[in-house]
Amino acid sequence: MFENLSERFDRALKVLKGQGHITEINVSDTLKDVRRALLDADVSYNIARDFANQVKEKAMGMNVLSAVSPGQLMVKVMHDELTQLMGSEHADINLKGNPAIILIAGLQGSGKTTFSAKLANFLHRKRGKAPMLIACDVYRPAAIDQLKVLGEQISIPVYTEEGNMRPVDLAQKGIQQAKLTGRDVVIIDTAGRLAIDDMMMKEIAEIHGKVKPDETLFVVDSMTGQDAVNTAKAFNDVLDYDGVVLTKLDGDTRGGAALTIKAVVNKPIKFVGIGEKMDALDLFHPKRMADRILGMGDIVTLVEKAQEQFEEDEAARLQKKLARNTFDLEDFLKQIRQIKKMGNIKDLMGMIPGMGKALKNMDLDDNAFKGIEAIIESMTPYERQNPAVINASRRKRIAAGSGTDVPEVNRLIKQFEDTRKMMHNFTKGGGKKAMRTMKNLKGMRRR
Repeated sequence: MFENLSERFDRALKVLKGQGHITEINVSDTLKDVRRALLDADVSYNIARDFANQVKEKAMGMNVLSAVSPGQLMVKVMHDELTQLMGSEHADINLKGNPAIILIAGLQGSGKTTFSAKLANFLHRKRGKAPMLIACDVYRPAAIDQLKVLGEQISIPVYTEEGNMRPVDLAQKGIQQAKLTGRDVVIIDTAGRLAIDDMMMKEIAEIHGKVKPDETLFVVDSMTGQDAVNTAKAFNDVLDYDGVVLTKLDGDTRGGAALTIKAVVNKPIKFVGIGEKMDALDLFHPKRMADRILGMGDIVTLVEKAQEQFEEDEAARLQKKLARNTFDLEDFLKQIRQIKKMGNIKDLMGMIPGMGKALKNMDLDDNAFKGIEAIIESMTPYERQNPAVINASRRKRIAAGSGTDVPEVNRLIKQFEDTRKMMHNFTKGGGKKAMRTMKNLKGMRRR
């Protein structure tokens, strides 16, 4: 995501690299390119102009310290302004009701039904809630079936009614059922609608007025760019919703909607959808997103994703094995499977500072580990635990069993040995310090 914008910003900032000091001329040259980059990213002209003016005003008013180059100063100013543009701080979802009622609204095809299920899964897994989904899209039969299927996948109940019940009545009955069954969160999936459809807009306003939700979220497809921003404004005039959800952000290389929707409707972006899987949902953090746009990566989110998958006891066990140099192929396979659960491989790699540009033309997908898994799974438990015994005849058998060839098996075993050696050295040298850092980050996140 934001691939094109990040590349354009990087090119624009090169104007200031190597400059001894900031002048109105070199700042203007840089910001001319920045403004064009924003316009190409489908940011409105007024917002692009105001952003460039704000950056220029702040940059010209700052003294460049001897330890900081003009280019570094401009990155700092732009980072602050991007963060401000996208909302400054993360805005959390309101779950104070009993049950907490969340109303989901959005356009047709925006990914609203999928998001409703993802949100239920997120609240259940990460917040310890017991949600119920209510299928109020009575106009598209497939929407009800879709929500039922998704609900089964994540083991969350879905309330539906047969017959021609009005959505507002269905929503109210569903809330009553949630109270009777002890569910503490209700997520109401409404029909997709167009801003110009008066009847449907009145209906969503009626549901909003009757159920009095604690949280109303507007779901928008980020790939529609400026159209998404305009529609968000039209919906806000009717609903006065609490926050925005940007879906399909992983497919949006421009980023115009993420950059401008807060400035236009003055409502925070609360969640972003980054894939099809039920756990492919992230909280929106303006500062972290600014980091990614400016090529700084997003280490905090990467650490959080790792902490979700790796238990502290398991991490301590692995550290001991690494210190004793007994880390084996069984452990290696477990780590690969844990990494796969963290999300899209290319997206994860892009969170490492400096990696975004290096990965630009690389084709990395979730199948990248399939060959490795097949080879290790073709080994016996004894071979996985004792890689040194894998001689030529064993390698030939493993290759045949995994549908690969002997050179691939040789390559994997060499990569494993190199990795084990590097991790053993790391554990002896700076591993304990790294573990302390991870724990400190975890503590900061809890506070």
